[in-house]
Amino acid sequence: MNKTTAFKAISLLWIGSLAGAGFAFLTQVLLARKLGSNHFGAFSSALTTLTLLAPLAGFGISQYWLKAFGQEGWAAKRWLKPSFQFIALSTLFLICAIVAWALYSSHDRLTQHLLLILSLTLLGQLSVELVSSKLQLEEQYVHLALWQFLPHFLRCSMVFITVFMSATPIAAEYYAAMYSVIAVVFFSLAIPQLLRMANGKLTLKGHELTAEFTAPSVRPSLLSVAAASWPFGVAAFSHLIYFQSNIIVLKHLSSNSAAGIYSVAFTIMTAVYLLPSVMYQRFLLPKMHRWANHDPDMFYQVYRKGNWLMLLLGTLAMLVILVCADWAVPLLFGEAYREASSVLKILSLSAPIIFLAFSAGATLVTQEHMKVKVKYMALVAIINVFLNLVLIPLYDLRGAAVATVVSNVLLLSLYFYGAQRLVFKNTFR
Repeated sequence: MNKTTAFKAISLLWIGSLAGAGFAFLTQVLLARKLGSNHFGAFSSALTTLTLLAPLAGFGISQYWLKAFGQEGWAAKRWLKPSFQFIALSTLFLICAIVAWALYSSHDRLTQHLLLILSLTLLGQLSVELVSSKLQLEEQYVHLALWQFLPHFLRCSMVFITVFMSATPIAAEYYAAMYSVIAVVFFSLAIPQLLRMANGKLTLKGHELTAEFTAPSVRPSLLSVAAASWPFGVAAFSHLIYFQSNIIVLKHLSSNSAAGIYSVAFTIMTAVYLLPSVMYQRFLLPKMHRWANHDPDMFYQVYRKGNWLMLLLGTLAMLVILVCADWAVPLLFGEAYREASSVLKILSLSAPIIFLAFSAGATLVTQEHMKVKVKYMALVAIINVFLNLVLIPLYDLRGAAVATVVSNVLLLSLYFYGAQRLVFKNTFR
C-alpha cells in the first residue's frame, strides 16, 4: 500500500471513528443533562463495569486473529472454528456470571436493574470487535468505518428522540434498554458475517494463497485457542482497569454524583485518544504483524516516526484541553458538571503520554512479545487500583485523576523499555 492509499485509508477510518465518537460524546451529554449527576453516575458505573468485563467474552480472540493471520497467512484459517466454539462458551459463562452477581450481590436497586438490562450489551461489544478484526484482515476500510460508526449513531439517535419527545423524566433503566436493543441488533447482523468467516470465506489481504494453504491443516483444540488468546484478553482487561475503573471505585468510595462528574472528563479524554487508537489499532496493527515477521526495517521505521508524530499530536491535544476546559465543560454538559473541568485538566497531562504509549505498545503485540506486554499492563492495573483506593478517599475526584496520570507514566516507561530491550534489541546494539 503506497502512502496516498494509506493516507486515504487512515483518513476514512479516522473520520468514521471521529463521527462515531462525536455521536457517543453527544449521547453522554444528553444523558448527563437529562439524568442528573446521581443517576448518570449510576448508569456510567454500570456500563463501565460491563465494558470492563467484556474482554472476558472470547478473551482476546479478535486480537489474536490479527497475529495468527499475520504470522501464518491463509493457514491461520485453521484457528477459526475452534475460536468460535471458545467464544460461545466464554460468552455464555460470562453473561450467566454477571446476572448472578447482579441478583445476589449487595447492589442498590437501581444499579441491580442497570446491570441486568445492560448485560446484553456484551453481545454488541463482542460482535463489533469480531467483525472489525475480520474487516481489518480484509482491508475493507469503508465497511470497517461504518461498522464502528453505526452503533454510536443509533444509540445517539434513540436517546436524542427520547429526550426531546418526552416531556416527563425518563428512568435510567429505559436508556439502558435502548443500549441493549441496539447491541442485540448488531449481534444479529454479525452472525451471518462470522458464519461465512468460520466456513473459510475470507478475503485475506497481504498474503498469497498458495497450494500449501489450500490443503487441510490440523485444527487446534479449545485449550490451544485459550492458550494462544489469553494474553490478548488479559491485556484488554488490564487496559480497561487502569483506563476507566476510576468510575467504579468513585461510585463505591465516594458517590454516584462523583462518578458522574468524573465520567464527563473521561468522555472527553476518550474522544481525544481516538486518533492514535484508529491509527494503531484499526489501521496499522495487521500490517505491523506482517512487518515484524517479514520486513523488520519497515517495522522499525514506522515505530521511530510514529513516536515523533504521537508526541507532537499528544502535546497539541493537551494544550487545547488546558486552554478550553474551564468554559467548554459547563457549556456542553451544564453548570452541574463544572467541577469536571479541573479533573479534565489533570487528565489532559496524559495526552502526550498515551499517544506515545500507543506507538510503543503496538510493537509489543507482535511476534512473541505479547506476554511481556500483558505483564506490564497487569502491573499497571494493580498499581492503578491501589492508587485509587489510597487517593480517592483523600482527594476524591482529583485523586482519581492523579492515579490515572501516574499509571499512564508508568505504562509508557515500561512500553519503551520493552520496545528497546526486546523488540528492537538488535537495532539498539
